Amino acid sequence: MAHSWWIGDCERRPVIVAHRGGAALAAENTAEAINAAAAAGADAFETDVRLTRDGILVCVHDADLRRLCGDTRAVADLDVETLRRLLPGVMTLEDALLASASLPVLLDIKRADQAQLPKIMAEVTAADAMERTMLGLRHIDLIAAARTAWTDIAILAFLDEPDAFPAARRAGADWFRLWQGAVTDERLAGIRATGMKLAVMVGQPRSVPLPEYPPFPVGVIDRDGLERLLAIVPDAILLDDPRLAVASVS
Repeated sequence: MAHSWWIGDCERRPVIVAHRGGAALAAENTAEAINAAAAAGADAFETDVRLTRDGILVCVHDADLRRLCGDTRAVADLDVETLRRLLPGVMTLEDALLASASLPVLLDIKRADQAQLPKIMAEVTAADAMERTMLGLRHIDLIAAARTAWTDIAILAFLDEPDAFPAARRAGADWFRLWQGAVTDERLAGIRATGMKLAVMVGQPRSVPLPEYPPFPVGVIDRDGLERLLAIVPDAILLDDPRLAVASVS
């Protein structure tokens, strides 16, 4: 198998990753967003993966549909046919891999159980997308299990603890995610000392902004914040509107 695109040397640093497919360009996690992000010059895109009641892998960020369409039911409690009626633009993982053509993809795996991994990897393999896919995993045990089973897949650690990068590396991660407000020179140096690459998620995951974080929701950044972020030269930036970053690094 050829070396993963994500593990090798990327042509542009930082890699510009369209968050939720490019949520500022079209409805999040849809083929329209992915196509718009590609047209805007994004290097890659990120999408979320959940499992429906009938065992279909779908690209939906939230655990339930409250924010997206006002339905309080969980994705895991719905079959894919019902989900498609509620969210006409929803993609299955198969749809996303097909829609993205050759564009590299970061899969944010929302579930913590290891039983889902073979199903996800089977779909990635069937789409001939191993070399362009990176798994985003949220638990050390899941990272270790994925690395043991698939030695060639790229893995990003989506861990809550910003100083957990040594453990992430020991488990087998190739990349480590930091929120924009958690980036420090010390953490950047520590991550790079492990041999991992740094992906920065812009904005913050809190409804009430904390003083040390930028006052923007997840995926959103202003030009001043982007310029300061680019100054540290992260290996990847995840943001809703890839046009901002593409213009800055071109």
